[in-house]
Amino acid sequence: MKVTKKDLENVAVLSRLSIPEDKQDTYIEQMDAILTYMDNLAEVDTDAVKPTTYALPMSNVFREDEVKPSLDREAALSNAPLKDNGYFKVPKVLED
Repeated sequence: MKVTKKDLENVAVLSRLSIPEDKQDTYIEQMDAILTYMDNLAEVDTDAVKPTTYALPMSNVFREDEVKPSLDREAALSNAPLKDNGYFKVPKVLED
């Protein structure tokens, strides 16, 4: 794959980066090398590979809810900048 200067500029705009003029050729070469290397994955035979979401088998990922000791209300609210009737008070974030 051949990365062009226009490709680099497009990636820079999308990622909100400014790339100095003197570094552009270096970055174009590096991007080209990375994408060429990634093209090797297209040649790998994956027909016998079963699709998966996780690399390791997952089972029973949920834990039981157990009551455990925690901070009392006053200790939890002790450093709160705003509190009201035993609750954290926060600015309104939803519009009417």
